[in-house]
Amino acid sequence: MAGQNLESGQAPDLVEGRLSFGEKAGYSLGDAASNFYWKTFEFFIIFFYTDVFGISAGAVGTMMLVTRIMDAVADPIMGSIADRTRTRWGHFRPYLIWFSIPLALAGVLTFTTPNLGGGGKLVYAYVTYCLLMLLYTAVNIPYSALLGVMTPNSKERTSLASFRFVGAFSVAVLVQYCTPSLAQWFGMDAAQRAGHSFLAHPVAWIQWFLSKEFLLLPSNLAKGWQLTMVLYGVLAVALFALCFATTRERVAPPENQNPDLKQDMRDMFTSRAFLVMLGVAIIMISSFVLKGSVSAYYFKYYVHRNDLLGPFLVSNALAFLAAVILAPPIAKRFDKKVLFMGSIGIGGLIIAGFWFAAPADVALMFGLQILSSFIIGFNSPLLWAMFADTADDAEWRLGRRNTGLVFASAIFGTKVGLAIGAWVTGLLLTWFGYVANVEQTAFSLLGIRLSMSVFPAALLVLAALLMKAYPLDDQLMLRIESELKARKQAGAK
Repeated sequence: MAGQNLESGQAPDLVEGRLSFGEKAGYSLGDAASNFYWKTFEFFIIFFYTDVFGISAGAVGTMMLVTRIMDAVADPIMGSIADRTRTRWGHFRPYLIWFSIPLALAGVLTFTTPNLGGGGKLVYAYVTYCLLMLLYTAVNIPYSALLGVMTPNSKERTSLASFRFVGAFSVAVLVQYCTPSLAQWFGMDAAQRAGHSFLAHPVAWIQWFLSKEFLLLPSNLAKGWQLTMVLYGVLAVALFALCFATTRERVAPPENQNPDLKQDMRDMFTSRAFLVMLGVAIIMISSFVLKGSVSAYYFKYYVHRNDLLGPFLVSNALAFLAAVILAPPIAKRFDKKVLFMGSIGIGGLIIAGFWFAAPADVALMFGLQILSSFIIGFNSPLLWAMFADTADDAEWRLGRRNTGLVFASAIFGTKVGLAIGAWVTGLLLTWFGYVANVEQTAFSLLGIRLSMSVFPAALLVLAALLMKAYPLDDQLMLRIESELKARKQAGAK
């Protein structure tokens, strides 16, 4: 049945392209699974490499940038392969099953600290990180492309993307709040954990864990990070399997479309809508990674309150989550482009306010974090819905649809943003004289403060200005949707 629906491009179980609550919720589980990895990359991987694994900030930043050369080749190839995959489960869903377990294993290897010298550790870091990102590509590109083929309705995709990010930020709360604590707890020996058995006293254990009293105890953090990724891997595999089981593909390429990767790439990179969205995504993610990565250093060395990092990051995720829930009804009242521009531009200006926060201004820090994250959060579902709109635009203008390639390139853009953000973080920390695990100089603290405020704010304002060039407003998308539907109906006769 799924294969028949996919090939015909129709969806008998949908009314005007509307999806059920259950299928939207099922789709959200895939991004929940992905964020066990993405949020760890965004907030903790640089800190892990510098303060646990034991390589310099400059070397980490360079590695993050150099490894994106691999993605420049791997991502479009993966998107093209997914577009051409033919199974009874569809083009994209099977990859959630095929590669979720290898991804989990690669996550554990990446966060394993080997007993090697400096050069050997760096080689190990390059190999395992590249493997992890390749397998993340093999799962996340098909998952993201799935959004573009579950329904032909542009407004419904915004709703679906909102569900996606409810799943994403729900896990983000867990990852951002619990990851440092889990690494600390898993790294303690049995004697240190005595009297705090989860199975014997689950309520007392949760209270003890949330209190974070154990953060001051000695811990083998290398072991702790490894076991934390084992836990995250098991959870991610289960969620990917549920996402596969509860979703369906319904939108197929035109029946007369012949495979031609060069033509597909040419079509995509001559689309102004796609190029604008790609540029905006790269700049936005760079900003998020810069601010997110430096948060650990900010609270450790500037605020001198390591215990506040988890709640601070959780406040970010909860504010994003609230915005994502509200995004669909608000997107119905405002043009998507206008809402997107306003959210990142205003949010960026609020982030600049961190420059004025003194170490004791904890309430101000949390207020700025919550307000900026809430406002910026409206763009999260819009970003991916608008990438799906560029695939519709290409089919409307050129008669060819390449959803997988579009989302592969979009995810490549987010990885480039991740790499640039990490590279800039490492570069700035090195340039301002950061040295791990010692009291920082005034110049080093200046760099940390700028990286938490002015620099990410400037990037977000730049992204908002670039968004002015995006050509697909809501009125044009209604016309595109109507004309594509008419073409398919004519072709079916």
